[in-house]
Amino acid sequence: MEFTFTDENVKDIIASGKPVVIDFWATWCGPCMAMSPVVEKLAEEYADHDIVIGKYNTDEWNEFCVENRVMSIPAFLFFKDGKATGIRLAGLQKEETLRAKIDELLAL
Repeated sequence: MEFTFTDENVKDIIASGKPVVIDFWATWCGPCMAMSPVVEKLAEEYADHDIVIGKYNTDEWNEFCVENRVMSIPAFLFFKDGKATGIRLAGLQKEETLRAKIDELLAL
């Protein structure tokens, strides 16, 4: 199951140094809702890897969203070793694209 990120826990999770994938979303966003089962599936698929894959609700939280200049959703940011990697996706994505970026993150 995917992790739930909040402004209260996101920085600690990233600071752990583990690879982290954050899906920025909102309930009113159609493309976000379409990505939801994909994110859940990939979180389960990579459960045996030392990676945190989860969702950050931009309606409930916004501090981290603003800090990372997320201007449109869905958006996917990738972190490793406690910092942003430069891997970033915006908009509706194919499952294969998201999986490839997760594999790229793990290979860093």
